[in-house]
Amino acid sequence: MRVLQLGKFYPVRGGIEKVMYDLVRGLSERGVDCDMMCVSLDGGTSETRLNPHASLICCRPVARLAATMISPSLIAELRKRVRQYDIVHIHHPDPMACLALLLSGYKGKVVLHWHSDILKQKLLLKLYAPMQAWLIRRADAIVGTTPVYIEESPYLEDVTGKTCCIPIGIRQVPYRKENVERIRERYAGRRLVFSLGRLIGYKGHSTLIKAASMLPDDCIVLIGGAGPLKHRLENQIKASGLEDKVHLLGFVSDEDLPDLYHACDVFCLSSIQKTEAFGIAQIEAMSCGKPVVATNIRGSGVSWVNAHSVSGLNVEPGDAKALAEAITGVLSDEDGYRRYAENSYKRYKSMFTEEKMIDNCYDLYEKLFAHDDR
Repeated sequence: MRVLQLGKFYPVRGGIEKVMYDLVRGLSERGVDCDMMCVSLDGGTSETRLNPHASLICCRPVARLAATMISPSLIAELRKRVRQYDIVHIHHPDPMACLALLLSGYKGKVVLHWHSDILKQKLLLKLYAPMQAWLIRRADAIVGTTPVYIEESPYLEDVTGKTCCIPIGIRQVPYRKENVERIRERYAGRRLVFSLGRLIGYKGHSTLIKAASMLPDDCIVLIGGAGPLKHRLENQIKASGLEDKVHLLGFVSDEDLPDLYHACDVFCLSSIQKTEAFGIAQIEAMSCGKPVVATNIRGSGVSWVNAHSVSGLNVEPGDAKALAEAITGVLSDEDGYRRYAENSYKRYKSMFTEEKMIDNCYDLYEKLFAHDDR
C-alpha cells in the first residue's frame, strides 16, 4: 500500500500542513510508504527523502490567488507520479491540489480530508464550486476532524454515508523544567493566560485584550503569534492602558513554544469565526494538563474539542465579559482548577494523541485498500 498526502504548503505554517506532515511521519515510521506533495513556500521544485518510506515533494509556485498558491508544476509532478500510489489523501480546502488531482488521470482510491469549508474567499468559492462538488463525488471516504463540522457543513449533508470522524492528534508537548521555571520567574507573582495564533481577525485577539481589562490585577495575558493586525492590537493595548497586563510576544519558535504551554496557568482560544474549525493549540495545551477557555463558534468543532465544564469552559464568541469571567472562574477555584487540569490531560490522552490519529487513518486506508477494484 502506497499513500500520497496531497495539498497545501511546506514549510509547515498552519494546522492543515501540520496534520499532513504528521501523517507522513507517523505512517512512514510504521513502515507504510507515504509521501507528501505540496507547494513550496521557498521557491523551486525539490524532493527530499525523509526516511526509507517517505519523501517530501515540493513544487514551485508561480503566483498567489486569494489563499491559493498557483503551481503548474504541482499538476505536472502529480501526473508523472500518480500511478505509484494506491491511495491519494487530499487535504481540503486547497483548490490547486483539487485541480491537480482532476487533471492527473488518477484511477485509485481517494480520501478527502475536510478540514474546513471555504468561508472567507466568496469569489474563489464561486469559481471553485464545480471542482469542489466533483471532489466530494470522487472521494471514496471523507474525513472530518470533529463530528460537529461533519454535521454542520452544508457541503457534506448529502454524503454522510462515506464520512467519518478522525480527530487531529499530536505528540505530547515536551516539558523542560529549567526553561519553564525561567518564564515563571520572569512573571513572578502573576497568573499566566497564554493564547497562540496569527494576529488576524478571526482569532479574536481584540476580544481577549478587552477581557484582560476585566481580569484580576495579578493576571497577565501573553499572546504568541505574528500577523497583519499587530499594530492595531498594540494600539488597542496602549489606548486601554494594558501595557502591564497584555504582552504581544510575536512569532514563537517551535523550540520556545512548549515552555509557554507548560508555564501558563490557563490557555485561551478566543476565536470568533467558523474559520477556526478545530483549534490544534487547544490540544497542545491539553497535553500539558492546562485548562482551556475557548468559544462556542456555531458550526465549528472548537467547543467539541474543549468539552465545557470538563477540560475547561466555552463562552460566546466576541463576548469579552464572558471570556474574562470564564478565565477568572477557572483560576479562582482551586479544586475546580485541579479538576479541569486533570480532565484536560485525560481528554488529550483518550482522544487527541498522534498515535490514535495514525491508527484511525491506517485502519481507513486498510479498508479502502482491501476493496480496491482497479
